Amino acid sequence: MNKRALGDTGIMVSPLGLGTVKFGRNEQVKYPRPFQIPGDVEVVNLLSQASELGINLLDTAPAYGSSQARLGQLLPGPRERWVLVSKVGEFFENGVSRFDFSFDTTVQVVEHSLRTLNMDYLDLVLIHSDGDDLAILEQEGALDALRVLKQRGLIRAHGMSSKTPDGGLRTVQEMDVVMATCNPDYLEDIPVLEAAAAANRGVLIKKGLQSGHVAGPEGVAAAMEFVFSQPGVSSMIIGTINPEHLEHNVKIFDSVVK
Repeated sequence: MNKRALGDTGIMVSPLGLGTVKFGRNEQVKYPRPFQIPGDVEVVNLLSQASELGINLLDTAPAYGSSQARLGQLLPGPRERWVLVSKVGEFFENGVSRFDFSFDTTVQVVEHSLRTLNMDYLDLVLIHSDGDDLAILEQEGALDALRVLKQRGLIRAHGMSSKTPDGGLRTVQEMDVVMATCNPDYLEDIPVLEAAAAANRGVLIKKGLQSGHVAGPEGVAAAMEFVFSQPGVSSMIIGTINPEHLEHNVKIFDSVVK
């Protein structure tokens, strides 16, 4: 897989990124089947396989249970091999999510993520929206905090994992990267992708395979072909802990996306 530019950030990413929620959390997730959190050897093997397949983008978050801590302990190879995406705003505690988008908490969360991941910088930090995108961007301190953290060199780029088209459009105006939903059954964020392409912002796609609900290789192929036919898409996040699924998804991508 040839790397793609993440907008004008200077970061090059694989067109498929690996989501790591399943590395650390199996409660209150929207996947079609229950799963066991993998052991350390399985995680290392999957990460090594991802790298061999050309994947360099890893998506994690404080709300993903022990995902960040495990990446900090188990990530193979040099730091420069990987593009690490983390998030701020959402916390998952005792089986329930809570949100805090204040300036001070945002700074503290990023600094804690760096310690947990054993890293000096994060490539990208996204605001993990609770659904009220515009209020977060206009009334909370997270956006200003991420700008300060970027100036300090602790993060290379910032953005939002948006949940509304209006929030995605505002993210394109204010930030480096937007993470938007796109699949053949969800078209509402297409204007966000078009605006991001026009402004040379990075675009990450979530739910491209509808959180695992896309059926069979033909369904996966159709979904990937649709997503990557949209303007400006830098990478689509796929969440799997199954080595066969990971290899098959990369093969399908190579067969349908030129």
